Amino acid sequence: MHIAITGNIGAGKTTLTNMLAKHYGWEAQFEDVDDNPYLSDFYADMSQWSFALQIYFLGSRFRQIKEIRESGKNIIQDRTIYEDAYIFAENLYDMELLSERDFNNYFSIFKLMKSFVSAPDLLIYLRSDVPNLVKKIFKRGRDYEASISIEYLAKLNEKYEKWISSYQEGKLLIIDVDNLDFVEHKEDFGFILEKIDAELYGLFK
Repeated sequence: MHIAITGNIGAGKTTLTNMLAKHYGWEAQFEDVDDNPYLSDFYADMSQWSFALQIYFLGSRFRQIKEIRESGKNIIQDRTIYEDAYIFAENLYDMELLSERDFNNYFSIFKLMKSFVSAPDLLIYLRSDVPNLVKKIFKRGRDYEASISIEYLAKLNEKYEKWISSYQEGKLLIIDVDNLDFVEHKEDFGFILEKIDAELYGLFK
């Protein structure tokens, strides 16, 4: 079983990944943030470092998916390879922070990689508005995220909604998290578990 959690920066993907892995006894796979050699440089100068960052994430995600499929384990993954292309790379191109030449080069590599990977058995999209994202980003206090603008988050949200509205790779579960606190309130986490169980095991159908 391969489940992936998707959503904008600050939506709660990593936290929910940890909680679900513990609840179900699955193995968690996380985005390579702490060891990413480009991330802090990117937030300091997006135009200069956008292509290098996106290629690094793409390679890291492809390797991760390959390991997931070869492991034979039940895996829950924080973020997907699709977001790298349809959300972040496209947004950087729209903002003229990624040149057309680099974008086309990147997308040709993505399409080649996509042909070799399978979609997750269930994709969980954590939908959140920008004020809630800002609040959570501020709360976790990562230095390299301090310069993220509201405009940037809003553009990413638009990309997410566009991608999710046309997603046909596999099963999709959308969870609005603005009014949920699944960390502090057990009933909110229970609500999410019911939704996931219904998709995975056919309960309440």
